[in-house]
Amino acid sequence: MEKLKKRWGIHSNFQLLIIFIVFAITGSAAAKLAEPLTSFIGLQQETTNPWIYWTVRILLIFPVYQVLLIAFGWLFGQFKFFWNFEKKMLVRLGLGFLFK
Repeated sequence: MEKLKKRWGIHSNFQLLIIFIVFAITGSAAAKLAEPLTSFIGLQQETTNPWIYWTVRILLIFPVYQVLLIAFGWLFGQFKFFWNFEKKMLVRLGLGFLFK
């Protein structure tokens, strides 16, 4: 845990716990919200080719996750950490131009 705390610039175990909780809540919420979003755009798991359905659903989860990560990070008082985490992740994905 010390290596992770050093890498992320975290000073306390409590802050690390809060960050893990935010990641868990965000992942669960993004996966849960993907179902109504796929239904909203007209894709039903029972009537759509599984390759198309799951590809679209995963592509929907990605932006939802990014927004929720910042929102839950803010709610839990860790906005700065998650904003920096988000920027670093998007730069690695080649989307760094969004921050210039």
